[in-house]
Amino acid sequence: MADKLTPERRSWNMSRIRGKNTKPEMLVRKLLHAKGYRYRLHGSAAGGKLPGNPDLVFAGRHKVIFVNGCFWHFHDCRAGQHAPQANAEFWETKRTRTRNRDAEQRLQLERDGWEVLTVWECELKDPSALEDRLEAFLQRTPPA
Repeated sequence: MADKLTPERRSWNMSRIRGKNTKPEMLVRKLLHAKGYRYRLHGSAAGGKLPGNPDLVFAGRHKVIFVNGCFWHFHDCRAGQHAPQANAEFWETKRTRTRNRDAEQRLQLERDGWEVLTVWECELKDPSALEDRLEAFLQRTPPA
């Protein structure tokens, strides 16, 4: 059985987890680029930074895509519902706060006239379905 991590080691491990250019994000970017879509990265738009720093910004279409890790953003899939045993209260609070922040940022983007799509890490298991979902989102014309 593995030794328990010290708080210092756990902190070091957590500091190595990236928020940008993650594997799931890179897979979505590669898929869309191969389809001919062009985008800006990490919340950059002509008018400056967008709320929540979306991973992909399609300014001409007024659409943004977030690529979220299931655990970190408390998705309702199996990975997102995994509850850590160590420091359980901390993780519950942190992940709930992240989910609430995501909802607030999405609402702000929608108020500002942006269409928002969230791609979950678990969706990468079915690339064909993901590709269809991304195409449908990007091809859909917004209501007038």
